[in-house]
Amino acid sequence: MNKIKVAVLTILIVLFAVGPVVAEENTTTNNLQATCPVMGGKINKEVYTDYKGERVYFCCEGCISEFKKDPAKYMEKLENESMTLEKAPETEINKESSPGTDASGKQSGACGDCGCDS
Repeated sequence: MNKIKVAVLTILIVLFAVGPVVAEENTTTNNLQATCPVMGGKINKEVYTDYKGERVYFCCEGCISEFKKDPAKYMEKLENESMTLEKAPETEINKESSPGTDASGKQSGACGDCGCDS
């Protein structure tokens, strides 16, 4: 009987120790950006801009230009929605690129069927 109590106690201790680690991994994975901060549509991974070291994805090109008008507004929206943004790659080119360009300095992505004016 004592062996069963010890085994159950050991299992409970392990679960309490490992549980928070597993829960933390799930929250960061589940909150990756999936929606456009401007229009709320599904993101297109080919349409993005790098802003202050983070990669922000959009549904279409038109949303990038809207984002550039007031980036703080849209970054706050993503933060309020607990969205996790990918880190932008650290390259000399992207340090100098402006919103709406990818790491190579080229215009990023192409407009999809999201309903914007692009």
